[in-house]
Amino acid sequence: MTQVLQKPVELPASASPAERTARRKAVLHWIAVHSLGVAAALFFTLPFVFVLLTSLMSDSQALSRDLIPDTWEWGNYARVFDTPGFLTWWRNTLIYAVLGTVLTVVSSIPVAYALAKFRFRGRNLAMMLVISMMMLPPQVVVIPMYLFWAKQLDLSGTLWPLIIPMAFGDAFSIFLLRQFLMTIPNEYLDAARVDGCGDVRTLLKVVLPMARPGIAAVALFQFFYAWNDYFGPQIYASENAGAWTLSYGLESFKGMHHTDWNLTMAATVLVMAPVIVVFFFAQKAFVEGVTLTGVKG
Repeated sequence: MTQVLQKPVELPASASPAERTARRKAVLHWIAVHSLGVAAALFFTLPFVFVLLTSLMSDSQALSRDLIPDTWEWGNYARVFDTPGFLTWWRNTLIYAVLGTVLTVVSSIPVAYALAKFRFRGRNLAMMLVISMMMLPPQVVVIPMYLFWAKQLDLSGTLWPLIIPMAFGDAFSIFLLRQFLMTIPNEYLDAARVDGCGDVRTLLKVVLPMARPGIAAVALFQFFYAWNDYFGPQIYASENAGAWTLSYGLESFKGMHHTDWNLTMAATVLVMAPVIVVFFFAQKAFVEGVTLTGVKG
């Protein structure tokens, strides 16, 4: 693959016709490969560029034929933050995403560690249950779960029905971590036990440092899910505007500014920006964790 992507080397003037033909084919192949890469990059990038440029346009220029703003209206972002409730939505989303991610990672690691490294009766059955939970859509149990949180615990109108369950693990996170932990050789764990480490200390001192890419991948998946979650806040927090998140509040914002597309696009950029920044700084660990997951087991 490296040879394919490298730019063809210039041939000397004394090169034979066969060598020149081979070089010409290599040049055409190099152009074709990079053209597809550029086209794919533009396909995924242009929508974000369009949203960003529209967010910096004036009210009259937004969604017109102009692609570049006549005047760069940076004040659109200040107007979005001045919208009543927007900072509250931001705070609620941050609490939901960060707290939910921490609880999911902390609760999923011990379960994944046990399923990956312990030998006990019923381990395969437990793994089948985890996979079965991954196949169960949340919409199937939304009515009884809502009745439980709203009627029994009186927590409707808050985000706690979405945050508290994350303290008991997540099926997808457990599965992903278990697959990653299977790639860690058992010899490291045996050496730690020989040195006198118990299971908990082995997990903390040996397994966790080696599992950082897998943990990062799980944390990013959970953070992105919570940050973009619309269904959960709509079910549990819709009756209380003080508990709305950005994804749900953005729908209300669009209703208030349905003709101000520049402000709507500015709000969209502010919602997307944290996710893009987090992925930009953590993409190496994320890609490594996803790549190594599933090598064994």
